[in-house]
Amino acid sequence: MDCTNKIHVVYDDGMLGLNGKGYQYLFSYEKGSLESMRFNDKEWLYRPIYPTYWRATTDNDRGNGFNYRSAQWLGADLAPKCINIDLTVDEHHFDQLPIAPLTNQFTNHEFADQVKIVFTYETPTNPAAQAKVAYTVDASGHCQIAAHFLGQKGLPELPVFGVRLIMPTLATEFEYDGLSGETYPDRMAGGIKGTWHVDGVPVTPYLTPQEMGMHMQNSRLKIVRNQTQNNADHDKTPFALTIKQTEQPFNFSMLPYTSLELENATHIEELPLKRRTVLVVAGAVRGVGGIDSWGADVEDQYQLPSDRDYQFSFEIEPETIE
Repeated sequence: MDCTNKIHVVYDDGMLGLNGKGYQYLFSYEKGSLESMRFNDKEWLYRPIYPTYWRATTDNDRGNGFNYRSAQWLGADLAPKCINIDLTVDEHHFDQLPIAPLTNQFTNHEFADQVKIVFTYETPTNPAAQAKVAYTVDASGHCQIAAHFLGQKGLPELPVFGVRLIMPTLATEFEYDGLSGETYPDRMAGGIKGTWHVDGVPVTPYLTPQEMGMHMQNSRLKIVRNQTQNNADHDKTPFALTIKQTEQPFNFSMLPYTSLELENATHIEELPLKRRTVLVVAGAVRGVGGIDSWGADVEDQYQLPSDRDYQFSFEIEPETIE
């Protein structure tokens, strides 16, 4: 059998490995997520990928009490709990995860054309809600990520629903096809469609750090880095990763801080040194309001009721720097 254009599947007791020409994915059963993603020997993940429900609060959020009303989602963001893992390799669906002693039936020569693994998460909210994140990897190394929040009655409004990818080092630049500048669902009228280039990972110098940097309605995002955390890697040639839309355009923010790091800083000088790149790809984003900062809420059409389902998907692929 010619395995040149197939995925090499490694069944381990604690994880699933997918390898091919120029790519490697490691899915951890213990952590319930994709925890390593390497393209051409360059690592792109510093932490496992998890659903994200929280964005840093704004002056407007604090003024109308949204941060208090929706505080459960901050806890959900901090404490992901995977309750189920579903694995399909080509046409074979596993009724149970292939861990010991089932791993004894596999060799180091297992190959496939496509692998799909779905993680189901439960939130520590009252009542609990569920979200699913599905990864589908093909033999070329492209990975489609599809996320689904299952609506749950009795919970406060969501700040955001997306997935968070934390990268080991800072991006040197990024380029995207979408609306110009910072945009939100209620701040899109001034955005101009086009291809836009941004140097570094900029931060808006608010006196009090808050939510910032969202980009709405994108079809492509290219991220460039030139450093890894591998001390033996002395190659400073820039390397890149591209995110593309599937069915619908995606929204994203790319900052050097997590929402919690922004939330913890009461003044800009309290923010830590820039070390990582925090990419949030979002399917649903709450508006930022701004009618006033003393009680006016975001308008109804820009809110995210928790009893509604939210779904989105996107594709990841390595990018060649010319």
